Amino acid sequence: MPQRDQLGTTSEGLVRAIGRWSLVALTVNSILGSGIFGLPSQVADKVGRLSPWAVLLAGAAMGVIIACYGEVASQFSGTGGTYIYCRAAFGQFTGLQVGWMMMLSRLTACAANANLLVIYLGTFWPQVAHLGVRFAIVTLLLGILLIVNYTGVRSGTLVSNIFVIGKMVPLAIVCLVGAYFLSTHAAVPWPTPHAGVRTWRDALLLLFFAYGGYEAAMNPLGEARNPRRDAPFALFTALAVVTLIYTTIQWVVVGVLPATAHTDRPLAEVARLVMGSGGAALVAVGALVSVYGYLSANFLTGPRMTFAFAEQGDFPRVFGAVHPRFKTPHVSIVAFAVLCWVLALAGSFTWNVTLSAVARLLYYGAVCAAVPALRRKQPGAAWLRLPAGWLFAGAGVLICVALLSGVDFSGSVILLVTIIIGGLNWLAVRK
Repeated sequence: MPQRDQLGTTSEGLVRAIGRWSLVALTVNSILGSGIFGLPSQVADKVGRLSPWAVLLAGAAMGVIIACYGEVASQFSGTGGTYIYCRAAFGQFTGLQVGWMMMLSRLTACAANANLLVIYLGTFWPQVAHLGVRFAIVTLLLGILLIVNYTGVRSGTLVSNIFVIGKMVPLAIVCLVGAYFLSTHAAVPWPTPHAGVRTWRDALLLLFFAYGGYEAAMNPLGEARNPRRDAPFALFTALAVVTLIYTTIQWVVVGVLPATAHTDRPLAEVARLVMGSGGAALVAVGALVSVYGYLSANFLTGPRMTFAFAEQGDFPRVFGAVHPRFKTPHVSIVAFAVLCWVLALAGSFTWNVTLSAVARLLYYGAVCAAVPALRRKQPGAAWLRLPAGWLFAGAGVLICVALLSGVDFSGSVILLVTIIIGGLNWLAVRK
């Protein structure tokens, strides 16, 4: 018999192979994507030399929400992450709405990043712009991740760990060399624009989503060795690592690049200025590794959504099948890979931005609200219990509401479609 946690979740047939530090690496890998290579100049354009403080402020705001995630996650040992948290706290309907938002945002994000990977490859190999070559490259790169994750969670975790190191090395080099450069050279002058409340909100909104993605790493906790203890540790450690990287990079960018640079590749430009053309090439390779690493993390975490749906009886049972030899949710993995492949070849998916922005704020707010809800439903279940948890929960909800006021809803038709799909799913399986 599989072991169930106190809230009834279970992950029958899966292997608990993800250790504490592998979960940390997976969480970092789920956060660090392509955005860090272009984001610093966008933030600096809004708040100038104060932008490193904006990075710290956004990290503190996300820390409030991560604290709520830490308490909630420490009550579960099964697969599904945010979906099972909201399902347990607020019922099947809310759980399905949150689950579908997460699932579609993961798929479209993977598809968009697969396209981005091809674009980055084009800087080294222009032939990838041809349709046939693009088709072959996308198929090969996604096929490798499919095989790696199909054949075992250990291999999927190992690949994720390798890519975390691969993406951290060039970022660390830029940080260290940039810091040394600033210790021997005067920082370039940067005017601090007259930034009102709306400008700061927009800057924080950009940064807030740069800190996001960690929630996906909570999906495969049914395969973690000690999920209730390790989930909070992974969340807080990843936040500390990412905050250090983001703040240092932002400080280096505004110290090295003049305000007139107006580049969409600030890290590459910083590396070129302080290390020459070799530095720019290093950052370009780092961007490739970062995007593929992000895809590897999503291939490990994404399929666990449909597996969890099926495990809870909210989806066809076949998606909850576990391979008898590899002990992986193989049907869900194949389904995720095929859908990602189709979407990647179909377009660029700029509409994913709105879906991701709105959906993320909604389910972040829901998890914060789940803190007091689960304390009432399951007192004493949390391995980590926040002091003044209601204060963290209230602050987290307020942060999400405040940032929602800055989101452009003009392209949110896909969000409405997602809500309808979740509602139809609920009507089909409601209990």
